[in-house]
Amino acid sequence: MGELTAEMVEIDNAGELIDEIMDKYGQEILQLAFSYVKNKQVAEDLTQEIFVKCYKSLHTFSGKSQFRTWLWRIASNHCKDYLKSWYNKNVFATDYQPIYDSIQCDSVEERVIQDEVDGELATAVMELPVDYREVIYLFYFEELTIKEISSITEIKENTVKTRLKRAKELLKERLEAI
Repeated sequence: MGELTAEMVEIDNAGELIDEIMDKYGQEILQLAFSYVKNKQVAEDLTQEIFVKCYKSLHTFSGKSQFRTWLWRIASNHCKDYLKSWYNKNVFATDYQPIYDSIQCDSVEERVIQDEVDGELATAVMELPVDYREVIYLFYFEELTIKEISSITEIKENTVKTRLKRAKELLKERLEAI
């Protein structure tokens, strides 16, 4: 399936369409949600809720932006709403489980070292304030452009650049302290 267009969204069988959307973007949305909430189960729940919102809002997709950008904006806003919610502020989860794989290494020693480095980096990224964590995740892990990040987060491109710069400075400080 290529990029969705407004005409494709008007297809009568929305059930098949949402299945395709979930297959294509499910893992990305799950990782995005995880980058906000730092909890695998909560991220999975939010991902389901995001796709329900997407399904209910398919008729509003006009094709003015790429479908992926439209979906990521829904996901980003839903995650931010969750972070502001009473539930998030008053109910505490106890586990931290990264949901991404580390880089493949040739030897056991390299694997152990790489896992430790990945863990330190992931921990440092997840400890950043959400505004910085959001742009770092979208830029480095999802490899989005500044313009795409600006569109998804609904902030100016210069603000994205500033947040990226500040996030890198904070990460550098934290990683040098380790």
